Amino acid sequence: MRFGPAWQIGLILSVFTGAPAAAEADGIAPRPAALVADQVPVIPQEIVEQTRPYMEYRTASFVDWDPKSRAMLISTRFADTSQLHRVAAPMGQRQQLTFASEPVYSARYAPDGSALLFEKDSGGNEVNQIYALEKGQPKMLTDGKSRNSLGPWSSSGTLVAFGSNKRTGLYNDIYLMDPADPESAKMLVASTGGGWFPIDFSPDDKQLLVFNYVSVTDNQLYLIDIADGTSRKLTESDQPVAYDGLKFAPDGRLWAASDDGSDVKRLGIVNLETATFEPVIDEKIRDITDFDISPDGRWIAFEVNHAGRSVLKFYDMQSGAVRIVDGLPDGVISGVKFAPWGELGITLNSNRTGIDAYSINPETLAVTRWTRSETGGLDAADNVAPELVEIESFDGEKISGFLYRPDPARHTGKRPLIINIHGGPEGQATPRFLGRSNYLVNTLGVAIFYPNVRGSTGFGKRFVALDNGPWLRENSVLDIGAFLDHLRKDKRIDRKRIAVTGGSYGGYMTLASMLRYGRKLKAGLEVVGISSFVTFLENTQAYRRDLRRVEYGDERIPEQRAKLEEISPLRRASEIDIPLMVVTGANDPRVPASEADQIVAAVRANGRPAWHLLAENEGHGFRKKANADYQFWASLLFWQKYLLGGE
Repeated sequence: MRFGPAWQIGLILSVFTGAPAAAEADGIAPRPAALVADQVPVIPQEIVEQTRPYMEYRTASFVDWDPKSRAMLISTRFADTSQLHRVAAPMGQRQQLTFASEPVYSARYAPDGSALLFEKDSGGNEVNQIYALEKGQPKMLTDGKSRNSLGPWSSSGTLVAFGSNKRTGLYNDIYLMDPADPESAKMLVASTGGGWFPIDFSPDDKQLLVFNYVSVTDNQLYLIDIADGTSRKLTESDQPVAYDGLKFAPDGRLWAASDDGSDVKRLGIVNLETATFEPVIDEKIRDITDFDISPDGRWIAFEVNHAGRSVLKFYDMQSGAVRIVDGLPDGVISGVKFAPWGELGITLNSNRTGIDAYSINPETLAVTRWTRSETGGLDAADNVAPELVEIESFDGEKISGFLYRPDPARHTGKRPLIINIHGGPEGQATPRFLGRSNYLVNTLGVAIFYPNVRGSTGFGKRFVALDNGPWLRENSVLDIGAFLDHLRKDKRIDRKRIAVTGGSYGGYMTLASMLRYGRKLKAGLEVVGISSFVTFLENTQAYRRDLRRVEYGDERIPEQRAKLEEISPLRRASEIDIPLMVVTGANDPRVPASEADQIVAAVRANGRPAWHLLAENEGHGFRKKANADYQFWASLLFWQKYLLGGE
């Protein structure tokens, strides 16, 4: 499919006059004021109209339960950003509670429903502030300057724990505060690193569980005495241990999903006397990734990771029986939380249903859908279901990913392919709702493949550590080569029209793949990606630097610095011989905008195309709808010119 004359006129105008000036021309879509489009062609209104149904989808994510009204609190968007809404009953009307210009997230009701707290930053800078919703209006509880993270409420509902860097400007200290009196905030733990967070209060409110994230495979637990601030370490293993989910049961036992003594995370109890982990439920080769305990202590609901797909199960603490919830569509589960009255709330993310909030009755396993979000007039059931692709890499390591194929009844012949690499690198490609990208699959007939290279989570601690440090880093790039070889042999894939994209660490992987496999690729599009590991480590926010050094290497050590420079795409930018597009958030605290500036300049110096789209009011990815829409339209022009057009 090719776009009409408006697309060609827009490209010509952008070359001779610059894209912003051309935006006033008839038939040209206006560009959001905060976006700077450098060498990006103007967007013809024709594309806007063609893609409109795919732009107008909504999502609804479960956030919490309202203890007073038994309503569900969700996050959804009716304007430009996601805000908090209350839904009184399944499939009921959404009552908007917050009306901020920035997205609102991470909200928690007090145990008795008397207060609602939430977080919000400014322009994607991740300098979060904590707010209380009072009489329909937000009241800031933090200082407006420091970076804060909302933690748990005490069992009594009189205190909330939170992290803040206001003491040093760097690291997350742990504070306690009475939200009714923000000036009451007092520091409980003075931390020495960037990964400290409050997790849960003991049922008697005498102790607070605190978590120190050293790396994806090394998480340390501390039990803090609230009266005197003394701490006791609960991770005494000789080997690094990781956790997913930590929760006190009503009887005072501490439950966790941990890989202590195992390659995968098992569900069990952290013995508070011996500081040892005692597994109770073992899924053998699969991680248990999230769980919650019912307020009466009867049930544990837990999620099992099946190569990216979620399976929800209930454990009966009285009988020891485990039951599977089979009434949910295939997809990804998140936000697992019991209501005070025993119903379980979740978010279900699936390409054939969208992203919506559900509840499950632990007694009957009956599934109730609370929201049915709009999908622009399109039927989500018509979207393709992803297929799991499993292969062996260059060294025999088993790797996998999810392939979204266009419907062969609608799109005959061999199809173009985009390989979309996740970030993290401690992330995982999962079978999710594609949103705008369903236009690529359904209308343009482009296949999209989401790989899980070594270093991805969800496959055990051995697999996630296979890319650690500068000397193992490029083995994950070789995994992309193995996927490329496999997919190029697929009779339904056009081996001559394959491109690569990715965000954050996936942006680095995009650049590295363009360098190593440029002859097999048509183009690359990277979003907020790393172009030089050395400059990234030197310029990322200081509180994150030590955490990233564990993963990538330490640029202060000469031999590691030399290797980091060697594997950085910036060093070899002159060898990038296929078109590049870069998307940047000016306020990004994780991957600074300078990473994009330097790779764009280096590629252009070699006379190669390098489109650059910058948002002055965004951070690590575009979260405002107007910006995200324009980003998608610009990417369509890029794919049309360099992937689909055969140039």
